[in-house]
Amino acid sequence: MSDAPGSPRVPVTAADVAHAVGLAVTALRTAPPAADWDALAGSSEWGCWETVEHLADGLFSYAAQLAPEAPPMDGFIPFVWTRQKPGGPANVLLADRGSGPAGLLQILEVGGTLLVAMVRTASPRTRAFHGYGVADPEGFAAMGVVETLVHTHDVAEGLGVAWVPPADLCDRVLGRLFPDAPVDTERWPTLLWATGRAELPGRPRLTSWRWYSAPRD
Repeated sequence: MSDAPGSPRVPVTAADVAHAVGLAVTALRTAPPAADWDALAGSSEWGCWETVEHLADGLFSYAAQLAPEAPPMDGFIPFVWTRQKPGGPANVLLADRGSGPAGLLQILEVGGTLLVAMVRTASPRTRAFHGYGVADPEGFAAMGVVETLVHTHDVAEGLGVAWVPPADLCDRVLGRLFPDAPVDTERWPTLLWATGRAELPGRPRLTSWRWYSAPRD
């Protein structure tokens, strides 16, 4: 594992974001035609549709944080965030319901592609605000991958779709964002544990959690 004691940490890259989003879109396209996209997404209080909207919106928003010549250091880009219902996610992007799941997943692809482009083109010295620590482009890439992997897990549970992302991808984001996560456990279950979605042997499910997006060096 890349985060094992004494071994160098493998960076998270734009290619990792593209890979994660591509895997997620491919998996969610396998949902049966009669699938209920308003069913709850796993243990979340949000439905599957609005969870995918939230994911697409998050990827877009991470790209936007990196986009200005002088990125904000004390807050998010001042978009108007709206909720479709009380308790639902606050989004800038919303999918046209008439476009169906295909349109929703296209918006997810767009959000991912924009983040990939910004991570690839931003200077490694760029810094921009996030509530869990002012981050560099690698940090935003890692956050985008985590959001993609765990929210796809939630939606896949709600739709009855299989979803197990690659261990090496999970390992890289654990090494970047979760310095306190165990390094001697399976990577995907460990990422689910670190994001409050599962137990690990000898480690109960977390009732609160966060990542650390400030550069590790």
